[in-house]
Amino acid sequence: MSCETIDFLYPFFADVYYPTVTQTPSGKIKKEWTLDKTIVCNAANVGGAGTEEIKPEAFIQYEGKLIARAKADIRITSNGSRQSATNVLITNIRNCAGDLIYQETAGQRSGQGSVYELGTIEPFVGPFGTIEYYKMLWRKTDNQIIIEEMPTS
Repeated sequence: MSCETIDFLYPFFADVYYPTVTQTPSGKIKKEWTLDKTIVCNAANVGGAGTEEIKPEAFIQYEGKLIARAKADIRITSNGSRQSATNVLITNIRNCAGDLIYQETAGQRSGQGSVYELGTIEPFVGPFGTIEYYKMLWRKTDNQIIIEEMPTS
C-alpha cells in the first residue's frame, strides 16, 4: 500500500484512516473509518523518559501524545481529496519488522495498535523555500474502540 521505504529519518510505518461521514434520520453524525494509506514516519513520546506520562492526581490521567514527522501532508488522501484535521486517525505504528511500537495492553483492543488523532500539523520549510516534511502532534484518542477492527497491514 506504500511505495515509500523507511530510513533513519523515517523509521516507522503507520496506517492512516479517513471517515465516511453520514447522518442518521435523527440528525446525529456518524463516521465510519476506513484505511486509506500507509505512510513512513517518525514518532516519539512528548517529553521523553524524564517526564511522567501518567499523572497521579485525583483521577489518573494519561497524556498519550507523540511528536511525529512525515514526508507528505497526511490530510490529503491517496486519491488527492483534502480532509480536515479532525478527519484523520493514525494507528498501527510499527517498525520495518512489523512490530507494533505503540499498542494497547488492556481492554477490548489489547494487543492492537494505539489510535491517535491529529492534534496539529505544520510544514517545515527548508532554506530554499520548499516543504521538506510535516511536523505533527498526535494525541491518543479517548475512545480506543472508535474503530471496531483495524488490522495491521
